[in-house]
Amino acid sequence: MASLLSPITINGLTLKNRIVMPPMATNSSTLEGELTEEGIKHYLDRTEGVGLVIAEHAYITLQGRFTERQLGIYDDSLLPPLTELVEKVHQKGAKIGIQITHAGSRAKSEIIGERPVAPSPVVHPMGGEPPVELSEDDLNRLQELFVRAAVRAKKAGFDMVEIHGAHGYLLGQFISPLTNKRQDRYGGDLDGRCRFPVAVVQAVRQALGEDFPLFYRLGADDRMEGGLTPAEAAEVAVRLVQAGVDCIDLSGNHCGYLVDGEQGYFVYLAEAVKPKVSVPVLVTGGIYDPYFADELVRQGKTDLVGVGRTMLREPNWAQQAVSKLAGDSDG
Repeated sequence: MASLLSPITINGLTLKNRIVMPPMATNSSTLEGELTEEGIKHYLDRTEGVGLVIAEHAYITLQGRFTERQLGIYDDSLLPPLTELVEKVHQKGAKIGIQITHAGSRAKSEIIGERPVAPSPVVHPMGGEPPVELSEDDLNRLQELFVRAAVRAKKAGFDMVEIHGAHGYLLGQFISPLTNKRQDRYGGDLDGRCRFPVAVVQAVRQALGEDFPLFYRLGADDRMEGGLTPAEAAEVAVRLVQAGVDCIDLSGNHCGYLVDGEQGYFVYLAEAVKPKVSVPVLVTGGIYDPYFADELVRQGKTDLVGVGRTMLREPNWAQQAVSKLAGDSDG
């Protein structure tokens, strides 16, 4: 029986355990998006005991930047400190990936210097300004930017890449009927709304090669009337896996990720998605108890457990969790 401390191999990448530090924005990069020493320290302070670190969302183009000091991966000049981060995390015995993203209509004109773009010219459910609708030529260009960012991540030495399709950002905007009102082949039914995210996955997969681990953070519930449901998200996950995704990282979409409540509040998403896919599933959601996290894996509810805000507060959480669980096992 697998446990939180069991190793797992995902497309050739072996993790020493199933504890994941998920991507969490620190907004500590330079105005150009370059990782700082402060940012590197943030990760190294929390790496002990972790099987996989996923570095915070990095924008693939200035047009897709969400905050002023967000991490960037849009240019080769940004690679040296990212390479340094990878090397130092490896020295601590963990694997590390990075999440690549575009904010879509969650971007702000005062930050990006132009009106934000989106699948459709509708104001985002979380607020903002009316965006400009993307043309098919725009989509082809964006697909290439995702590819270039993923290739940069591989060049920097990251062990995996995660494509961000949650939290109401661009790819999640395509999948949600709340933000995708298109009448062309990139809108309409679920197949149409999935077409661009699936195309991005296929292109990234081809560029990275078949043997490089590719994760996708799926916003699996809009939690709003008329929005994406977990049942629909399970069908999206099937399409993403067919396109080349090796692990589905589950979270909310639009306002659905701003959830407070009992730990494990996204486990219900795994109940909908995991039975439908043949790849590992990663669940986050306010988890703080190592025994609770261990039971999630032992009961087969998830394959990997992300512990985010708890690690922000308690940098040594993973190290302590491993010690507690290993001690109980020895006893």
